[in-house]
Amino acid sequence: MSIRGPEALASLDEAMRDIRREEEDIAKRLARSSEKLGKIRENEAELFRQLAQLRLDPTIQAELDGRISTAEAKARDMLKAHAKELSTAEKAVGDVDAALARLTAERTEALKSFEGHQGELKALATRLGPTIAREPGFAGKRQAASEMAEIAAQSMRKTEQAEADREQKGKPYRDDALFMYLWEAGYGTASYRANNFIRFLDSKVADLIGFAKARPNFAMLNEIPLRLREHAERQIENAALAEEELDTLETEAIDNAGGKPMREAMATAQARIDALDAEIVATEDRRDEATRTVGQLSQGGNPAVEGALGELAAALGREDIQTLLAEARLTRTGQDDTIVAQIDDARARSKEEAGETRELNERLKTLAARRRELEDIQWEFKKQRFDDPRSTFRDDKLVGDVLNDFLRGGISAASYWDQWRRSQNWSAGTSDWGGGVGLPNNGRQRSNSPWPNGGGSTMNWPDNSFGGGGKSKPRGPSGGGFGGGWGGGSSSGGGFSRPRTGSTGTRKHGGFKTGGGF
Repeated sequence: MSIRGPEALASLDEAMRDIRREEEDIAKRLARSSEKLGKIRENEAELFRQLAQLRLDPTIQAELDGRISTAEAKARDMLKAHAKELSTAEKAVGDVDAALARLTAERTEALKSFEGHQGELKALATRLGPTIAREPGFAGKRQAASEMAEIAAQSMRKTEQAEADREQKGKPYRDDALFMYLWEAGYGTASYRANNFIRFLDSKVADLIGFAKARPNFAMLNEIPLRLREHAERQIENAALAEEELDTLETEAIDNAGGKPMREAMATAQARIDALDAEIVATEDRRDEATRTVGQLSQGGNPAVEGALGELAAALGREDIQTLLAEARLTRTGQDDTIVAQIDDARARSKEEAGETRELNERLKTLAARRRELEDIQWEFKKQRFDDPRSTFRDDKLVGDVLNDFLRGGISAASYWDQWRRSQNWSAGTSDWGGGVGLPNNGRQRSNSPWPNGGGSTMNWPDNSFGGGGKSKPRGPSGGGFGGGWGGGSSSGGGFSRPRTGSTGTRKHGGFKTGGGF
C-alpha cells in the first residue's frame, strides 16, 4: 500500500514528537532522581546523628554533628537553587516545543495551500492539453525533444558500458605491478624521465612483459569512456535545451489561459514553506541546546550541586563515622540494630537510585542521537521535495514497522533514508495524449511542465545535470552524500546535509515542482 508525501512527512513529525516527549519525561525522572538522592543523603546524615547520640560522648558528638550539619545545610541550599535553575531550563524547552508545534502546523497549512493551487493548475492543464498538443509548432518541438532525449539516453548507455569495460578489462593491467610501474613512470611517452641506467633497466622490464603492445590497449580502455562521457554530456545539454523550449511554450499557453495567478500563488506558498523550514531548523537547534542544558542539570551536572552533595557524601564517609558504624554492628542492642539497618537501607536505595540514573542517562543520550538522525532524515526528505503532494511511496511500512525498527536502533539512519529513496515515485506517468521518450534516471521524471502527466515530453533527467530557466525541477537525491543520477543505483551511505548550529539553515536549491506531471 502506498503513501503520499505529505502524509509520510506527517508520520515522521509524529515520531519526532514522540521522541521529544520521551526526552522530556526522562529529564523529569532524572530531576526527581537527583532530588531523591539528596533526600536519601539527608536521611542518612540524620541516622548517623542518632547513632552518635547513643554511642559517643557529648564533645565528640557535637563535633561530628557540626561537620554533618554544615555539609547538609550547604547541600540543601544548593539543591534548592538547582531546582529553580532546572525549572527555568525545562520551561525554555517547553517554549521551544510550542514554537516547533506552531511552525509545523503553519507549514502543513502552507503545503495544503500549495496543493490546492497545484490542483487548479492541473485542471486547467488537463483542459488545454489536447488542444496545444495538436498545434504543429508544439508537436514538432516535442518530437525533436523526444529524439534528442533518446540520443542522450543511448549515449549514456554506451558510456556506462565503456566504463564497465574499463573496470573489468583494465583489472589485469592494474594488477600487474611491473606494467603499472612503467605506466605511471610514463615509459614510452614524452613525459618519461630517467637516467641512462634506469632507462636500460626499464627497457629490459618492458621487453619482458610486452609493454609496447599492452600500453596502447590500456590507454584506449581509459580514453574511450572519457570521450564517450563528453559526447553524452553534450547530448544531454542539447536535449535539455530542447526541453526548455517546450517548457516555454507550455508555460506561455498556461499563462494565456489564465494560469499565471495559479503559478504565482504556488510560488508564494513555496516561498513560505522554505522560510518555515529555515525557521524550523533554527528552532530545532535551539531546542537541542536547551535539551542539553536540561540534561546536564537533570544529571546533577551543576558543579556547585555536585560539590555540595560530594561534601555531604564525604562527611558521611569519614573514617570516624565508618568506625562508629562498624562498632555499632558489633554490638547487639535494639536501638543500634534499628539505626544500622536503616543506614544500610538508605545506602542500598542510594546505590539503586544511582544505577537507575545511569540507565536513564544512557537512554537520554540514545534518544538525543536518534532525534538528530530523524532531523537529518526530515531535512533530506524536504530537500528532495519528497513531501510534494505528487510524491508517493510504494511501501507504507516506512512509517510503520521500518520506522519502529529505526527508532529502536535496528537499522541505521543511512539505511532508513535509502529505503525512502528507493520507495519514492512521482505520481506522473508518461503522456496520455502524446508520445515521448523517458531517460532512465532511477524512476524520476521531468515534471516542471505545466501539462498533465508531464505533457508530451516526459524526459527523465539526471540529478542536477542542468538548470532550467528559473523554474524548479524535481530533485532526486543530491547533496549530503546521497548521489543518484546517471547509472546510479541506490546509495546506502554518506553523510546528511542538514545544517547545524552556525549554518544559515536554508536550502540550497529550488522549490516544489511548480508545473505539471501531476
